[in-house]
Amino acid sequence: MKKEEQGPLKFNSLSDVHRAFGLPKPLHPLISLISGTDNQVIPRRPHGSHVLSFYKISYRPKLSPRIKYGQDYYDFDEGGLLFASPNQVIGGDNDHSEGECALYTLLIHPDFLWNYPLAKKIKQYGFFSYSTNEALHLSDKEKSTIISLFKIIEDELNGRIDDFSQDVIISQIDLLLNYANRFYKRQFITRKAVNSDLLQKLEDILDQYFAGENSISEGIPTVQYLSKQLNMSPGYLSDMLRSLTGQNAQQHIHHNLIEKAKEKLSTTALSVSEVAYALGFEHPQSFSKLFKTKTHLSPLEFRRSFN
Repeated sequence: MKKEEQGPLKFNSLSDVHRAFGLPKPLHPLISLISGTDNQVIPRRPHGSHVLSFYKISYRPKLSPRIKYGQDYYDFDEGGLLFASPNQVIGGDNDHSEGECALYTLLIHPDFLWNYPLAKKIKQYGFFSYSTNEALHLSDKEKSTIISLFKIIEDELNGRIDDFSQDVIISQIDLLLNYANRFYKRQFITRKAVNSDLLQKLEDILDQYFAGENSISEGIPTVQYLSKQLNMSPGYLSDMLRSLTGQNAQQHIHHNLIEKAKEKLSTTALSVSEVAYALGFEHPQSFSKLFKTKTHLSPLEFRRSFN
């Protein structure tokens, strides 16, 4: 484990992490559950950013900030879960959560899931790419469910390893992720008022983008650009939009592009190529292809329908 100059710490093995925490060697080379108690939480180490070569699922007794609606806090206050995927940069100098502590931290090397359906399924969960401030807040009941699963995994790792141990542990991980997916859907619902405000802000950003010279100079707006403007991760933005509109962020951008294109085609004398360039397309053919895919009409056919 070496720290590159001005770069994040790289943890290539579970043993690296255990050494950083001052813990005994892991019981299994491909999976580890680092646990404390309610009175002895796991200290946060290392400070600054770091990169893991495995999946990380961490439960913290306290999460902040909670989302505020008017004068009330609607998020639950029983701690929550944070997720990270392999090779994702975690933390940083400006990450205020670094001072918070974990009660359980589950580390899973991708090889542990080899030949199991979960190896593919785990990559489909968007919350592994969420930022720390987009963590999953838990109710008291949800907290009990999650901790019970951590304890089953802990018992299996601390018990006698046999031919069924890996099957049992992977079943519990699969169940934990299914619950996390369900609880995140609930979180999007409880934050619907705030997310609706974010949706309006997103529409304003897109309107200003197309109204100015941004599209001509910068091209089509990207999901990364929009998420940065809204101070959220691309994955969270897509999942938030999907919960509100049924479309992910890329689909939402395309929808706005087509609406702007319809407006220009029906109210101006701009050629199809000029409309394409005005919207940020480098090649008019790409614009025409997207337009026909979404409307089942070519830009010229759409324009003729108004004459």
